[in-house]
Amino acid sequence: MMRAARATAVATLALLALQLAWHGWLAPPARVAPWAMALFFALPLLPAVVLVLLRHRRAGFWGALAALLYFCHGVMVAWAVPAERGLALAEAVLSAALVVAASWDGMRGRFAARRARGANV
Repeated sequence: MMRAARATAVATLALLALQLAWHGWLAPPARVAPWAMALFFALPLLPAVVLVLLRHRRAGFWGALAALLYFCHGVMVAWAVPAERGLALAEAVLSAALVVAASWDGMRGRFAARRARGANV
């Protein structure tokens, strides 16, 4: 497994663990069963987690796609709910790390091609 793929897998699983811990244990909701809320917040990541476990090459794409939702949620909660600001910022940081890790190989390839073209001119 390449470094970027490993980083993508770690970030995806860490984001899943954060969702389960946050909504199921660390800051459970008052009106809804904590397990239901944890499952609800984990659902967008489940396709990516399955693909990570299968070591499928599209796992990063699906993880990064779900991470965009989590990033928005993390920023919104960090701004609106001071009691959960630390968890929300952790969610936003993990989401951003997942997007960067998932796109790292593509960015590296693009900039390597640009450098190679510049050297030949």
